[in-house]
Amino acid sequence: MRLIAFADAAGGTRIGLIEPETGSVLDLQAAAPALPWDMASFIAHGAVGLTAAREAAEQARPEARRALEDVTPLPPIPLPPRNILCVGKNYAAHAGEFSGSAGSLSGVAGGLPEHPIVFTKAATAVIGPGDAIPAYLDDTGTTDYEGELAVVIGPGGRGIRAAEAWDHVYGFTIVNDVTSRELQKRHGQWFLGKSLDGFCPMGPELVTTDEIADIDAVRVTTTVNGEKRQDGRLVDLIFAIPTLIETLSRAMTLVPGDVIATGTPEGVGVGFTPPRYLRAGDEVAVHVSGIGTLRNPVA
Repeated sequence: MRLIAFADAAGGTRIGLIEPETGSVLDLQAAAPALPWDMASFIAHGAVGLTAAREAAEQARPEARRALEDVTPLPPIPLPPRNILCVGKNYAAHAGEFSGSAGSLSGVAGGLPEHPIVFTKAATAVIGPGDAIPAYLDDTGTTDYEGELAVVIGPGGRGIRAAEAWDHVYGFTIVNDVTSRELQKRHGQWFLGKSLDGFCPMGPELVTTDEIADIDAVRVTTTVNGEKRQDGRLVDLIFAIPTLIETLSRAMTLVPGDVIATGTPEGVGVGFTPPRYLRAGDEVAVHVSGIGTLRNPVA
């Protein structure tokens, strides 16, 4: 199932079920008013909510559907239940290009971590597809891109074993872990440089796990103004998704709607000589096979 969040005429948020065969979007609140109106609550309904959505699609009146091009998507989870959980240096090639630059960590042998490096981005950084990345808020002029696959947690829990991790995954979306490299370096930690308002584009869709046949075959590609900068496969992750879930849930209780950004491939702007940071007028597009493309201009 492919889900989006979108704004209604009154400025509220609704959930849409994308119907690729017809090119339309089913307004779930119009078709099934008893279903939750916000995505985090809908995710918490789990399989029951998905079954109800399928039944609503079968019985919906024509007026409950809209043409896909007539709907402007919001981030799939416009207000995540808490900060975005992120993983640093999770592709070997990216860890190598990062050694000695902004964000490098002392004590990480050979630039490769022995355990997942976890940080967070403020939930207030989330913006939607097509929204402008406000690089003007970064007065250091070092705004960079990081295209990533994001995992969305369904059933929560603590102490989840890697062998059971997929039972706790609801689906996937795309995030761009936009970063001020100078702030990341200046403060000796990553939170401030990654949490400026608007520095977490997300979307355009939330795709449930049954839509992705082989997660290892998924590719993450980022272009800037049409030029390919990043191209990585999920099979190349240093720490696979089940390991990330096990690691996180060993320390905290995961909750429905948690978003885990799994790491970015080689090719970020800071890795070039000289660095190639984002500038006003640029467009960044992050494509994840099987999910879609997240496009954002830079302001």
